[in-house]
Amino acid sequence: MDIIIRRAIQSDCPRLLELIHELAVYEKAPEEVTVSLAHFEASGFGANPVWWGFVAEVEGVVVGMALYYIRYSTWKGQRMYLEDILVTESMRGNKIGSKLMDQLMIEAKEKKFTGINWQVLEWNEPAIHFYKKYNANFDSEWVNCSVVF
Repeated sequence: MDIIIRRAIQSDCPRLLELIHELAVYEKAPEEVTVSLAHFEASGFGANPVWWGFVAEVEGVVVGMALYYIRYSTWKGQRMYLEDILVTESMRGNKIGSKLMDQLMIEAKEKKFTGINWQVLEWNEPAIHFYKKYNANFDSEWVNCSVVF
């Protein structure tokens, strides 16, 4: 199987949103995805993009994605924040997630980010197992907070 990892382009956005919906279903929150295609595209490919990403492609079909943005730590400086990494269910087990994660690490080092941060649901054992392969630190001390408008 020939797996191509490449930068996401604007024409990938409809497929990326399909993958995001697939992730939301897996995370038991499909109703939480409310972003429109127009907003998603403008946020990634407009005048002031706020997210960047990579896709995994097999035989011309996007089967995985990794989407990130830059966060700033007053203690550490610029860091990559991995918002989503997903390989469609039928393609899992083919090392596609590892290829995406490896590309993120290359990108973070090239951009001189001081690290990569992300979140994982405590019940998502397959993802936790995957991240442990990268010697990820799991921090149970911090509590997630948000305000919704």
